[in-house]
Amino acid sequence: MKKSESTRSRVTVTRLALTAALGGFLFGYDSAVINGAVTAIGAHYRVSAGSLGFTVSSALLGAAFGAVLAGRVADRFGRLRAMWMAAVLFFISALGAGLVDTLGLLIVFRVIGGVGVGMASVIAPAYIAEIAPAAIRGRLGSLQQLAIVLGIFVALLADYVLAKVAGGSEQVLALGLEAWRWMFLAMTVPAVLYGGLAATIPESPRYLVSRMRLDAARDVLRRVLGSVDVDAKVEEIRQTLSREQRPKLADLRGPALGLLPIVWVGIGLSVFQQFVGINVIFYYSSVLWQAVGFSESGSLVITVITSVVNIVTTLVAISLIDKVGRKPLLLIGSAGMAVTLGAMAVIFGTAPMNAHGEPVLHGPAGPIALVAANVFVFFFGMSWGPVVWVMLGEKFPNRIRAAALSVAASAQWLANWVITTSFPSLKGASLGLAYGIYAGFAVLSFMFVRWVVTETNGRELEAMPEQVEVRSVAKAVRGRPQFDEA
Repeated sequence: MKKSESTRSRVTVTRLALTAALGGFLFGYDSAVINGAVTAIGAHYRVSAGSLGFTVSSALLGAAFGAVLAGRVADRFGRLRAMWMAAVLFFISALGAGLVDTLGLLIVFRVIGGVGVGMASVIAPAYIAEIAPAAIRGRLGSLQQLAIVLGIFVALLADYVLAKVAGGSEQVLALGLEAWRWMFLAMTVPAVLYGGLAATIPESPRYLVSRMRLDAARDVLRRVLGSVDVDAKVEEIRQTLSREQRPKLADLRGPALGLLPIVWVGIGLSVFQQFVGINVIFYYSSVLWQAVGFSESGSLVITVITSVVNIVTTLVAISLIDKVGRKPLLLIGSAGMAVTLGAMAVIFGTAPMNAHGEPVLHGPAGPIALVAANVFVFFFGMSWGPVVWVMLGEKFPNRIRAAALSVAASAQWLANWVITTSFPSLKGASLGLAYGIYAGFAVLSFMFVRWVVTETNGRELEAMPEQVEVRSVAKAVRGRPQFDEA
């Protein structure tokens, strides 16, 4: 392939990946926008810590369902229609959450938005994996995480600006609506943008081949692969698909507690990504920093700074993921998170309490906690944040990819829900205990990657070996020889 043609192909595939990753932007915005509204929602509806935790995490239940739904929609109607459906759900959720005035309806619209989040979490990595050449698939797959952290940043920045202009998140901003309502309403803009741009990109070539739209598949492959023999590539995909059944959840059944071992690996990656407590930082950080003495405005500024750290470290991961590999980054991230979370557990666990039972950070304890929190975000952002999404998009064999990715993503949202719902109660008991639990899971994530996860860097999707993963799990679980069969 000529250099100029190769460059054009890479520009094209990058543009397509960026558009697909816009779903990740909405995913990040919808997930983080609640941060600036938590205090106002708690005061407006006068809810307990447990009820507030459920309100914040209700979107995650919708996300778990959306992740399962996405695989079926994508396989039956195509990746693009799944993207459009997600955009519509985001739009409805933004309007509803910003305008309703009962807690029950707020939860309903948060769940609707969560379904869109779950769908976007599955569709974007699957689409990017299916259009990207193997040599740059890791970098392009990381665009999903970059879009997520950009969405988080924009949501937190919007929270800060709207609260600052109104004089507080509970104060009226415009049209008789409080600032916290405008935080939700602002999401209508990227939702419309996502739906519109999704109409400008082509369907996945694998989906087109599965529907025997071979000419259309060749056109797409020419755009993303250049002068590579597209007829041979179409035939390779067709042969792969001919050996497969349409992906469904029943295909995931296997000897390892009812599922194929490789599916458990995907579930493990998803669960550990959430059990280290990363979303506590992005859902509750304004409440957390207020609890240790910062003002609402100051807490939102700290949260915005943390989101910038997340963006920078995601860029670091994008530059390293195809050079260093997936597994080394995960191991480095786990080690760094274990140390920083352990430090936060000690700081908060040994801090004196005020009259309200909240820790007070005197002297250097406050700055050290801030540094530890941001270093924790650094280690997560350069490893588990982007790498897990890349591996989920490329780890599963073609015959089960959509169904397995849906299950793994659904497990991730359920794990996220557990952490998000439990944090207010854990915070009430002891912040040191909360961060100690997250540090323990960081240690376990290191062991899981070291003993179970195999590298996927540089492999073509059609060549992903299922048996390698099976043998890896067999070594990690003694006395289970049945794992030798997929």
